[in-house]
Amino acid sequence: MSTTQPIRDAADVRALSDHYLRLGQHRNHLLIVFSLHSALRIGDILPIRWRDVYSFSQKCPRATLTLKEQKTGKHKVLALNGKIAAALKRLAHTAQPHEFLFANPNTGKPICRSQAYRIIREAGEIVNLPDPVSCHSLRKTFGYHAWKTGISPAVIMEIYNHSCLKHTRRYLGIAQDDLNIAYIGMGF
Repeated sequence: MSTTQPIRDAADVRALSDHYLRLGQHRNHLLIVFSLHSALRIGDILPIRWRDVYSFSQKCPRATLTLKEQKTGKHKVLALNGKIAAALKRLAHTAQPHEFLFANPNTGKPICRSQAYRIIREAGEIVNLPDPVSCHSLRKTFGYHAWKTGISPAVIMEIYNHSCLKHTRRYLGIAQDDLNIAYIGMGF
């Protein structure tokens, strides 16, 4: 069994993120953007309703999302960044507060995990990513790029709700080229 990896190249992340936007498939675009920028597990993303992330009275995305993680049972508050807010705004005019963010148009229920996986995998294939991508790849991509921009692994560990740094290190997908940069870059 292969381990899913983060998407390391920022241009690849942008290509994946923009794929469904270019096609005008805003729900699928939101799925990828939300997955990339929230670091949530797909099981925590799919049950989100519009009222959780969008204020219909103020006609704007909420600043934060509060939820209880399925796997850990822990409560989490996460800031909804500008990328998520912009993706939400593209769909908000057609949404109702009680509706699921990622609703199956035939049932009104959330799409299933396998459908989310197909949406993400298909986009990765079409934009020619070097490695197959999954829902979990996007969660790992968040941590990898947070780490590359200087966010402390301890903070990333807290975001992931990991109990030990060992798990977070594995998520970050640190490769030999990352280690080489550290060795070469030391200038003291």
